[in-house]
Amino acid sequence: MSEGLLYFKEVYDVVPGWVQKMHDYSPNALDHYTNLRSNIMQEGALTKKEKDILLVGMNAARLYERSMVYHTKGAIDGGATLPELVEYLIVSYLYNGTEALKTGMKSLEYALTLKGIRYPEISGHQGTAEEILLYMIELLGDEETGFVSNVLKLVKSEDQNSLKDYILSDSVVSKRLKHLLMTGIFITELKGEQVGEWMEAARLNGASEEQLAEVGLICLLTAGIPAWFEASDSLIENK
Repeated sequence: MSEGLLYFKEVYDVVPGWVQKMHDYSPNALDHYTNLRSNIMQEGALTKKEKDILLVGMNAARLYERSMVYHTKGAIDGGATLPELVEYLIVSYLYNGTEALKTGMKSLEYALTLKGIRYPEISGHQGTAEEILLYMIELLGDEETGFVSNVLKLVKSEDQNSLKDYILSDSVVSKRLKHLLMTGIFITELKGEQVGEWMEAARLNGASEEQLAEVGLICLLTAGIPAWFEASDSLIENK
């Protein structure tokens, strides 16, 4: 088995079909991609776990289930807790509303499976934001649910400004990481003007330029080189 195939088997336990096909059609391309991914996902200004779980949130926001699920495994393997995962998934609600929460539920359910936790498969999470949040609370079981409960109350109140402020506040996940996630969401969606605004907000909430650059690089892995174009436009030049 080639180094590229071995790398992805180690990451995902199996060789994903898209990896096998890249190897079959262009093993050299797979080797280059493997080296790029390995370098970007290593420990740096952000930890590997943070990179994986940020990618979970980004892909929930843009409704891209396949990549979200792959990175859910990386996040859980890296030590992410269920309350952490849920907070990242709820941040995605600020971008794509109920549809993002619906997509994000696939990540939470998969995380429970990875942890060997059985959960009730019900249809309630297919409806409104309120129903999905109630389902999240149920799936968290004995884990901390205060954040989700407070979000649920604010969703019911329809106070959008208070809801946004609360979701982006410090809780199990820091407001710094939540602002980095919002930055990454707009990078992957190639919305350059908002990228600049969210980068500045992330800086004000404690993010370093190195962390912002690493967010741009992980976005490249899931949304391609145009994502790096959008990120680089708002990064401060490293002299």
